Amino acid sequence: MIKNKMSNHKNKIIFITGGAKSGKSSLALKPASLYSVKKAYIATAEPLDAEMLERIDRHKRQRGLDWDVFEEPLKIGDSIKKIMGEYPFIIIDCLTLWVSNLLTRQDNERFIEKELQKLITVLDLFHNNYGSQLIIVSNEVGMGIVPDNTLSRRFMDIAGMLNQKVAEIADEVYLTVSGIPVKIKG
Repeated sequence: MIKNKMSNHKNKIIFITGGAKSGKSSLALKPASLYSVKKAYIATAEPLDAEMLERIDRHKRQRGLDWDVFEEPLKIGDSIKKIMGEYPFIIIDCLTLWVSNLLTRQDNERFIEKELQKLITVLDLFHNNYGSQLIIVSNEVGMGIVPDNTLSRRFMDIAGMLNQKVAEIADEVYLTVSGIPVKIKG
């Protein structure tokens, strides 16, 4: 059972990575589901088409009603900063959608670097000062082929670098494979 594999101890950053549909989001919800407390969910997905709207609805049903949801496609560092200390559990789902949003809506190197650095700074602050559990979900982008176009390679490079930085800061890191979490740090 996941509660034996993933710590329920507070004041932690937990990073969950894995392939698409590997069970990352379900795994992220498990520790918080054990408690009837206020919980925050920072969602980076945007309902840009019918298929994505269905995915978002499926995630909402999976979470249930005891979550305060903050939809933030671009400035997740600011969102975390605003709610730090208010919630014992905060989930960010997911970093790779966030990177995609940054590239497709604000394809400006300076803006992207600023937002990435803001997130890392906020994670350091969070990690050192708040008695909450922050769970961050991201896709693993380094196990496939190198894409054949510039934008996709840029996405892979930014997401891969960001995943490395978040994993370095995190207390625990899990790789999800076919719904099974494999603890790789912590």
